[in-house]
Amino acid sequence: MKARMNVAQLAPEGYQAMLGLEKYLAGSGLPHATLELVKLRVSQINGCGFCVDMHSHDAKKAGETDERLFSVAAWREAPYYTDAERAALALAEEATRLSDRGETVPDHVWDEAARHYEPEVLATLVIAIAAINAWNRIAVTTRTVAGSLRNQTG
Repeated sequence: MKARMNVAQLAPEGYQAMLGLEKYLAGSGLPHATLELVKLRVSQINGCGFCVDMHSHDAKKAGETDERLFSVAAWREAPYYTDAERAALALAEEATRLSDRGETVPDHVWDEAARHYEPEVLATLVIAIAAINAWNRIAVTTRTVAGSLRNQTG
């Protein structure tokens, strides 16, 4: 597989704006493990090999366990996640699959997330879900190759 283009080189201001959003998310009150799990699960749903690869490695470097990484696609059936993480993953799935549902982001999913996260953190979670969906669309559209960022940086 070969990438179609390098968005970072061709649209540097837009790319930097996206990186600014990532900087905000990294410094927010959203737990890092939750952020990485959401990024990984959304990337799986969107079929973004680049992002699945990157976020699996990032989460592993941050101390995430193999069991949680291997089973995030089946998080409902795996015992490794907290109730708050489950609520975040459910919200991420619903917000990612908007056109696949009759009712988009049902109240019970939203209410469960709101039960576990203060409003400011919940707002940040919504932004994080939107951001990873945007990154996935950039990487899938341009066919960014899985592992290519890691191969560049060593």
